[in-house]
Amino acid sequence: MPELPEVEALAGFLRQRLVERPAAEGGAAVVAEVGVGAINVLKTFDPPPSALAGLPVTGVARHGKWLDLDLDGLHVVVHLSRAGWLRWSEQLPTTPVRPGKSPLALRVRFAIDTENDDGDGGRPGFDLTEQGTQKRLAVHVVRDPSQIPAIASLGPDPLDDSFDLAALQALLAGSRQQVKGLLREQSVLAGVGNAYSDEVLHAARISPFAVSGKLDDDEVSRLFAALKDVLRSAVAAASGKPASQLKDAKRAGMRVHGRTGETCPVCGDVVREVSFADRSLQYCATCQTGGKPLADRRTSTFLR
Repeated sequence: MPELPEVEALAGFLRQRLVERPAAEGGAAVVAEVGVGAINVLKTFDPPPSALAGLPVTGVARHGKWLDLDLDGLHVVVHLSRAGWLRWSEQLPTTPVRPGKSPLALRVRFAIDTENDDGDGGRPGFDLTEQGTQKRLAVHVVRDPSQIPAIASLGPDPLDDSFDLAALQALLAGSRQQVKGLLREQSVLAGVGNAYSDEVLHAARISPFAVSGKLDDDEVSRLFAALKDVLRSAVAAASGKPASQLKDAKRAGMRVHGRTGETCPVCGDVVREVSFADRSLQYCATCQTGGKPLADRRTSTFLR
């Protein structure tokens, strides 16, 4: 699932191509056409997608893990969920988008002339696609992103300048939730998901099952530093990369997440896993749990 760093990079990628274009190249891009390939992806009906045609792109922003394209006051707000992705093309196919079994959920073409224009009417733009059977990709067309309940309820952004150590202490204070779950809770902290919570906790040397409200001052300080450092480094690594390279860049940057059985780059121990019904977490016992492996729910109860 794309998390804060990847969505931030996608926002920057689109901002550069659609908003920050020189006046000599026509300035901000204008939507030429919107094609819907999967009706279920649309979570709103007023305004309809057809209302976007002819509107200029005046901004691209991120809200947690949500991508927001501002089209002169109308917003296309996208949550890519687990299996969704944005695929940019300088020359999108000209055939009409038709609902069906294709992964294509939504296509947006822009009225931009490029050196790749072959004269057949094709335009640059992006496809929103979704693989698999669990269809969770969501597209909202709204006048204000705060109309979307999931955005209105977002917690603070960990990379915002206002998010300091005191803010993190306030979030953790009195919480009986395991710290791994708290970091992933979007109403508590916006933008961090399963992958980067593993990475942050490994960098902070904290067990994923530690109780949030019981972390001592040193552990909270390490967690705060790790949040900032891991996310800033991931954003920097993703910045400037085309959308097609972001997934590979994310995987390459992981030290423990998705690396079960590999060697911890810090201590040399093996990276271990705990599996759940629909996801898993990875950690290093030496770095995070005093050398004590956490029992996998598949075989026994949790060790703490």
